Amino acid sequence: MTSNGTWLELSVECDNEAVESVSELFARYGFNNGVVIEEPFTQDPDGDNLKVDLSRPVTVRTFLAKIDAKDEDIELIRGALWHLGQMRHVGALGVTEREEEDWANAWKAHYTVHRIGNKTSVRAPWHEDDTIDGTVMIELDPGMAFGTGLHPTTRLCMLALESALEPGMRVLDVGTGSGILAIAAVKLGAASVDATDIEPVAVRSAIENAERNAVAGQIRTELAASVEESPFHDQYDLVMANIIARILIDLCPGLVSAVRPGGTLVLSGIIEPREEALREAFESRGMVLQQREQIEDWVAIVYRKPADA
Repeated sequence: MTSNGTWLELSVECDNEAVESVSELFARYGFNNGVVIEEPFTQDPDGDNLKVDLSRPVTVRTFLAKIDAKDEDIELIRGALWHLGQMRHVGALGVTEREEEDWANAWKAHYTVHRIGNKTSVRAPWHEDDTIDGTVMIELDPGMAFGTGLHPTTRLCMLALESALEPGMRVLDVGTGSGILAIAAVKLGAASVDATDIEPVAVRSAIENAERNAVAGQIRTELAASVEESPFHDQYDLVMANIIARILIDLCPGLVSAVRPGGTLVLSGIIEPREEALREAFESRGMVLQQREQIEDWVAIVYRKPADA
């Protein structure tokens, strides 16, 4: 097929016990024997506790190039599904025309220039001529890493960073993702930033974005072996972590330890129902609440570590 061709999407809902049989049938006819299996799932509002929902049907899909598709083949598939449905739940065959799109690049039309803080804006490399006066501009290609600056958790963390950062500070960014917060910290006056993530793709993205913004010499980015094990063991003037609440609670001892006495801890990624548990964990270790901000259901917390801690 050439690009911008037309495809026929064949789809059917079935129970878990029928998935293998339906997949084998679809693979006989689908392009390159390809089959897509979409299992229903449940998860918490912050994306945590992802589980397959066995009480709901599974959707199985395949695709045929319309130019090659034969009516008799589709009728054979429809008939085979009917026979499978005599033994297990198998729904009716859906046939939908789909125009081929370049999904890898289509999203770029919607990711242009955005103000993400009081002092900070972000732009994509393909909009390099765009600016927002009076702001520090970050050029960012997130790739597959979290952190475009548009999610409320990143915006909350950026606002807290702008408020807490003082020139010359040493900063730790835990769960750096695309590196957006680490880059902003340097551009806003931090002397240096150590950044860490457990995902290799995030580390690569963060390093590339630091180079793109000409701040690579001030940001040290390392892969963490696990969520709990940081490659850095210093104490910092400011520590920030934009991660879901459960992980923040798990990391509580290490995050508190990384803040120097008198230093600041910025936490984001907290869905409101988890806030109480998070605050209990950090305040039981002596951290003093300085600021709380909220956008929609998301909360950011800024703590100060007592000078005599």
